[in-house]
Amino acid sequence: MREGRLETKPSTRLADGRELFYFDDGGTGPVPHGAPDRRRLPARPPAGELRYDVLTGEWVAVAAHRQDRTHLPPADECPLCPSINGRRSEIPAADYHVAVFENRFPSLGPQPVPAPTAPGWGSAAPAGGRCEVVAFTSSHTGSFAGLGHRRVRTVIDALAHRTQALGALPGVQQVFCFENRGPEIGVTLHHPHGQIYAYPFLPPRAAAMAAAARRHYDDAGGRGTLTASVLQREREDGSRMVLEGRLFSAYVPFAARWPLEIHLVPHRQVADLAGLDGAEREELAVLFPQLLGRLDALYGTPTPYIAAWHQAPVDGYYRRASHLHLQITSPRRAADKLKYLAGSEAAMGTFINDTTPEQAAARLRTAVPRG
Repeated sequence: MREGRLETKPSTRLADGRELFYFDDGGTGPVPHGAPDRRRLPARPPAGELRYDVLTGEWVAVAAHRQDRTHLPPADECPLCPSINGRRSEIPAADYHVAVFENRFPSLGPQPVPAPTAPGWGSAAPAGGRCEVVAFTSSHTGSFAGLGHRRVRTVIDALAHRTQALGALPGVQQVFCFENRGPEIGVTLHHPHGQIYAYPFLPPRAAAMAAAARRHYDDAGGRGTLTASVLQREREDGSRMVLEGRLFSAYVPFAARWPLEIHLVPHRQVADLAGLDGAEREELAVLFPQLLGRLDALYGTPTPYIAAWHQAPVDGYYRRASHLHLQITSPRRAADKLKYLAGSEAAMGTFINDTTPEQAAARLRTAVPRG
């Protein structure tokens, strides 16, 4: 069994200078990755721009170069498939297990410069940070839930490695790992993959959660986190629990915003994925895809979702109070209906849920993943 420690992964360079990392499944032997990227690529686009909204105190990233990014290409033009049969993709190897590389069309970066301090009206700066793509498999078809335990564990190890590496970059304040699944969510590539954003500022939701966590931590005299307190209450109540493992538990939150929303929380206080030990990563590799399988079992077709890892900010002031958790959400409110962010949600930020969290949890508890 692989332990939770992180190993340094040597990177290679793509034709335009972007970094690429390979992560291999444990116990399978080395996979040859020595092929160079022989494409003729244009120079990397300049960084986008961060603009400050004084009405909300939030940063907005403006990245006009993303208008030209690849959009739902056919399988024989997929940029995440291996480079075989004379076709060259973003991944020059003829095969791979998991590959992580800098996004060719990033929202942030490529330089991890910090956001300006004390901003006001008209404040703008190059969009620092970094955006990476995580290809879960060399196969063009399939899903994260269907990868199998060994590969899911490799993805978890890759995310942990990149979380630690990106968090150490100057100017980075938050590392966010996530997967968008389904065209209803807005994915632009069918190939199973996720993404990592390294922000040069605290995003609004991360900032709000960090502040609430710190207040609880201070009020409790440093004894326990807010997330741990919520998990304990949910386990005692039981009506919204979905599953309970030895090291993780999953529940539908009391104030769920989405028709389908699950939080998967480690029992031990851990700041981020890099802090999980080997046993925790092993159980996570079982429970995570099981939850996604239950989502797909609710209806006759795959359920679109966002799987978002809420990790501690890089700032040590917040890390002691923060508690890693996975948030899985889906806008699917019926087999043929989606929840759209309309007036109340989009303009006022107030969500209106059309189903009760207790009903959603009951359905997820009894859902049986297929296959």
